[in-house]
Amino acid sequence: MEISNLFGSETPSKHRPLTLFRLIRGLICLVVFISTAFMFLVYLAPGAVLLRFLSIGFSRRATSIAFAIWLGLWPFLFEKINRTKVVFSGDCVPSKERVLVIANHRTEVDWMYLWDLALRKGCLGHIKYVLKSSLMKLPIFGWGFHILEFVPLERKWEVDEPVLRQKLSTLSDPQDPLWLAIFPEGTDFTEQKSKSSRKFAAEVELPVLFNVLLPKTKGFCACLESLRDSIDAVYDLTIAYKNGCPTFLDNVFGLDPSEVHIHVRRIPVKDIPASEDKASAWLIDAFQLKDKLLSNFKAEDHFPNPRTEELSLLKCLANFMFVLCISSLSYLPEHSTEAIFTL
Repeated sequence: MEISNLFGSETPSKHRPLTLFRLIRGLICLVVFISTAFMFLVYLAPGAVLLRFLSIGFSRRATSIAFAIWLGLWPFLFEKINRTKVVFSGDCVPSKERVLVIANHRTEVDWMYLWDLALRKGCLGHIKYVLKSSLMKLPIFGWGFHILEFVPLERKWEVDEPVLRQKLSTLSDPQDPLWLAIFPEGTDFTEQKSKSSRKFAAEVELPVLFNVLLPKTKGFCACLESLRDSIDAVYDLTIAYKNGCPTFLDNVFGLDPSEVHIHVRRIPVKDIPASEDKASAWLIDAFQLKDKLLSNFKAEDHFPNPRTEELSLLKCLANFMFVLCISSLSYLPEHSTEAIFTL
């Protein structure tokens, strides 16, 4: 029985209906993910904070290991439980590079699908995001964002510039692994935002784009300037969805998307101009290419030369069980004490 029909939902058609089974399965997954995140924060975060007094690099490595273990739950949910197909195209990038990642912003959950690529490249625990500051105030997850050194922005450059540059200065050590992800559009794509973006672009004689918004260049240029000497490349990702753009709850309950397509371009950092004006022009050119790629995707349902890279179900299950075991250890002292007193 479809739950959406029971409630008379008028939402757009999804790839899969919200059945009772998917509802229960999604709620169980959500409870497990949130509770394990809480346990990881409560029991591992204090240790990571204390380690920073001894070595920031060692603290980051310890934190990234724990982060990667927990984050591995999400690709397991997407690809193995929900059976969303992740399709890659473009450049095959090497493992464990230190990079700046730029991507288009189709929907509220684009950032989660970067984990599917990062996991395959051994960098899942090293990914950090430049994100709006309100997200840092979320319970549980917001606490994690602070510990993981995500970079918050207010979307006002005069306020954001000193904060961004200060944060970037702490991430410039080439010995610390890093995937710093930014979404230069600054917000997710909607038709209304697209209309406003096209109008502005026409007024200032910049390219008029139909499938992406005109990128904001200042944040990208600041990241590139601060990290240029310590990163290997820029990964330019173009993300598209088959059937429809998913929401967070679509991901949780396995309703959408049927397929996620990620086109990858690897640009060595030395090939990107150093001056702000030329770097800004390079970014706008990159988004023109994204616009063309997305137009072709609409017509063909895939990017050029698609390929898949299957995750190991055994490794996903092993990681899932490990997270559950680590989280359940928090209950052992209490239960052990009760057992002793009972005896």
